[in-house]
Amino acid sequence: MEAGQALGERLARRDERALEEAYAVYGQSLLAYLRRYVGPDEAEDVLQRTFLDVWRSAGRFRSGERFSAWLFTIAHRRAVDTLRARKHAVVDVEAMRDLIGEDGRETVQRYADAAEVRAGLDALPDHEREVLLLAYFGGLSQREIAERLDVPLGTVKARAARGTHRLRGLVAAGHGEPEGAHP
Repeated sequence: MEAGQALGERLARRDERALEEAYAVYGQSLLAYLRRYVGPDEAEDVLQRTFLDVWRSAGRFRSGERFSAWLFTIAHRRAVDTLRARKHAVVDVEAMRDLIGEDGRETVQRYADAAEVRAGLDALPDHEREVLLLAYFGGLSQREIAERLDVPLGTVKARAARGTHRLRGLVAAGHGEPEGAHP
């Protein structure tokens, strides 16, 4: 079960802690998504309206639904509402086209996937996460990582392989608990 799905089910039962946890897990990803469309000046306000709507419509979350996609869909709708409400004579057509696109589903899906990868990375052991972050986001080679961390190259290779394998399992499971762990 996706860890987010458990949050969604708790929200549907009106658990206020679930709302706080959802904000902690997805808030930054949603904010980045919203900044892309409504700009940095309005993104925080739209984020707050998104979570207000999440709370108001929590009863509509259905078991089996992907929580991150449900959450990003609500954010998408708030972003569209914000763009439509602007009184400016000109709205950035490219931003609107990107947002509306295929009903926004591709973009929502991309951001939901990215949020799950980030949550999966957070669930990895520190030594594996560090190697993956340096490799994929830092652009370093395994040899450069070994030098930076002052560990043997074989250690970096093993951590990268184990971390990638664990991350794949976490993302496939919706970034729940690592395989073999219990909630």
